[in-house]
Amino acid sequence: MAKKNGVLFLCVANSSRSQMAEGLAREMAPGEIEIFSAGSNPTSLNPAAIDVMKEIGIDIAKQHSKSIQEIPQERIGTVITLCAEEVCPAFPADVQKQHWPFDDPAAAPGTQEDVLAAFRQVRDQIHETLEQYFKHEPV
Repeated sequence: MAKKNGVLFLCVANSSRSQMAEGLAREMAPGEIEIFSAGSNPTSLNPAAIDVMKEIGIDIAKQHSKSIQEIPQERIGTVITLCAEEVCPAFPADVQKQHWPFDDPAAAPGTQEDVLAAFRQVRDQIHETLEQYFKHEPV
């Protein structure tokens, strides 16, 4: 049986945190790891997520919000939920599960610059967590 080497980043809307995690992980993961993101109630890719990822040279503009049902469950070995304040979605398959609670930057109050600052903070937190994950996780 083939090894399930897919990593799925999961949240509710699949618009910000999981999209940034997908973009970062695609850049950072060893080549044999497949990267996916999805949401339990997908909406659309947040433009601020596109902007702050572009600042660090990663283009996620062609990514799109996806439902859990659109993900090839047979290829997923690890699910990482990224919800903090909302109820995280469940993934029905028997996989390794991790929870990385990050605040939803799309819910940040204030000016556009305040919102972008929140997106940058979460992007950088996800980046640091992924560095540790790929350094310590067996592939």
